[in-house]
Amino acid sequence: MGSGNEERIRLSKRMSELGICSRREADDLISKGLVYVDGERVSELGVKIHPDQQIRVSSEGRSQLSSKLTVLINKPIGFVSSQPEDGYKAAVELLTPENYDGKCPRLRRGWMRGLAPAGRLDIDSKGLLILTQDGVLAKRVISQDTEIEKEYLIWINKEPSQDQLAKLRFGLNLDEKELKPAQVEQLQPKHLKVILKEGRKRQIRRMCELVGLEVTGLKRVRIGKIMLGNLPNGKWRFLDREDSF
Repeated sequence: MGSGNEERIRLSKRMSELGICSRREADDLISKGLVYVDGERVSELGVKIHPDQQIRVSSEGRSQLSSKLTVLINKPIGFVSSQPEDGYKAAVELLTPENYDGKCPRLRRGWMRGLAPAGRLDIDSKGLLILTQDGVLAKRVISQDTEIEKEYLIWINKEPSQDQLAKLRFGLNLDEKELKPAQVEQLQPKHLKVILKEGRKRQIRRMCELVGLEVTGLKRVRIGKIMLGNLPNGKWRFLDREDSF
């Protein structure tokens, strides 16, 4: 497969760069012999290729990728986004037929396997949480270079000054890194709408602390074009094919 090791990169990494799938998904497809490079079937993990070589995923592999599930949850306070900790429950435990928003379709056994959060939501925050088996989608949402907006409604302990609002919009640093500009709109004296294009750990709460404000309530209502809408608290639904970020 070509020559010159200095220019080669791992096949799984190249597939991730091209947006075909995540590295983990690529390794799974490769191990099953569902990936071809320049027409040659590849089944050995760790194979390196040149960036200009042609990659093709078999129809079976494409079907496997297209079957990845994504669900939306209106996460209540008290649930963690991923693995349970300190006696708290994980949001995935809400994915029961009883909590489905509408008439729940028949669910196959083990259908939730591999669901992971695409952008976490603090245990003391509520609102839109996306769980997906699609590594490429998750990467799009949480990547540091993403342009996908995340919209939050927050409640604070006192009315902010214009100077505090200005600092929230731009000029703050977290973990010794400058934050991207944020959209901050005051809806009521102690009620703000905040739109971010990044999602560092407890970012909004820490931003408010830096300017002398305390968040008393936080709800995520949008990720990209996906709205929480009227999805009831604690309920979930599948991401529809017509939904787009």
